[in-house]
Amino acid sequence: MIPVILSGGSGSRLWPLSRKQYPKQFLALTGSDTLFQQTIKRLRFEGMQAPVLVCNLEHRFIVQEQLNSQQLESQTLLLEPFGRNTAPAVAIAAMQLLAEGRDELLLILPADHVLADQRAFQQALALATCAAEKGEMVLFGIPASRPETGYGYIKSAVDPALPSGSMRVQQFVEKPDEARAREFVASGDYYWNSGMFLFRASRYLEELKQHDADIYDTCLLALERSQIDGEQITIDAATFACCPDNSIDYTVMEKTSRACVVPLDAGWNDVGSWSSIWDVHAKDQQGNVVSGDVRMHDSHNCLVHGNGKLVSVIGVQDIVVVETKDATMVVHKDRVQDVKTMVNQLNDEGRSETQNHCQVYRPWGSYDSVDMGGRFQVKHITVNPGATLSLQMHHHRAEHWIVVSGTAEVTCDDKVFLLTENQSTYIPMTAVHRLSNPGKIPLEIIEVQSGSYLGEDDIQRLDDVYGRSETPALSLAAG
Repeated sequence: MIPVILSGGSGSRLWPLSRKQYPKQFLALTGSDTLFQQTIKRLRFEGMQAPVLVCNLEHRFIVQEQLNSQQLESQTLLLEPFGRNTAPAVAIAAMQLLAEGRDELLLILPADHVLADQRAFQQALALATCAAEKGEMVLFGIPASRPETGYGYIKSAVDPALPSGSMRVQQFVEKPDEARAREFVASGDYYWNSGMFLFRASRYLEELKQHDADIYDTCLLALERSQIDGEQITIDAATFACCPDNSIDYTVMEKTSRACVVPLDAGWNDVGSWSSIWDVHAKDQQGNVVSGDVRMHDSHNCLVHGNGKLVSVIGVQDIVVVETKDATMVVHKDRVQDVKTMVNQLNDEGRSETQNHCQVYRPWGSYDSVDMGGRFQVKHITVNPGATLSLQMHHHRAEHWIVVSGTAEVTCDDKVFLLTENQSTYIPMTAVHRLSNPGKIPLEIIEVQSGSYLGEDDIQRLDDVYGRSETPALSLAAG
């Protein structure tokens, strides 16, 4: 069995912690491990191969860092230039496996879900395997325990032709209003749609070709034109742009006659909103979930997340407060689904706060915006041991570098020299330059940019050890 882990989402409902360039699956929201790492660790048992990982091209270095930091393995990294939903992602993964002569069962898992009961998960997987081995398209259904209006529902019925523990899918129901949701829960015939599936690779492609030939043909062509570099497959962007955007549910599961559901009662949570985060955490005596430097007074059933500043909350209930360095959000728990609406509004306004945190991660380390004015920017840059930024130049700004800790190897035109703690250097405008860390500890520097233009497009990348193409970047720190 091969897990296919889908980690391409943006997690906009968990803004401002989740951002487009660093979405929720890569955050440690429910423990010390990120949701992505938890998902992979959940699959460490006999009979399960290393996963195929599907992620956005822009997240590939985050994925690799999160794998390396926990000594986790994958067998293929499938890089999407942009999202086209789950049906195309799984199709290309299945096509690549079949091209290698492999037709195993595929366990499709989102990278951002929580499952509290590992034993129950494996028991449900064993039942699903029996059905999938007979050619069924299995969907894992979560017992509907409350009238939740934010989930899709599945109506099921007993089918004697199915293996024990499986039921035939009769109907998919979109997110219902509360009255219908209460009826569904009372009937006992409905499950929440978990977005988790099990089927054989060839069976999925048979169904996809029958029900949506456009996705099938486009994915096949996109894979043929993709760049394969060892275990990394970069999907051809020009072809993939023509692929319809659709989910496995709509494309296959709602149309096939072979869809079945296996109940999964394992403490599932899709961590899809701030109320979900409140649900999965331990509460204090007033029902509050608190993290960071937070003080509460006469407040109940709140979630308050501080990220550096002191946050004080007085005399409220059922409120979510999330503070980050560059944004603060306050929302009633009953309105957390509207966070996505706010994110869309901010995107329409061109606000950068939906895209990146002040601290931005790169394959060589990270940078943190400290201050900014009309003709200057200040950044705190951290370069990992042995890492090197791109060789580049700027046309409209100069830069001053001050070493806070570690050792810096600096290239400036035809000179290469070392700087240590408390030493500094000046990078003139148009100078060809590069920063490296030859040492064994992280290199930290303060970068001060000054000039007439400090925009993201004032960079010319001349060489890059990470194989990144010529792209605009905010500064050397984005290099």
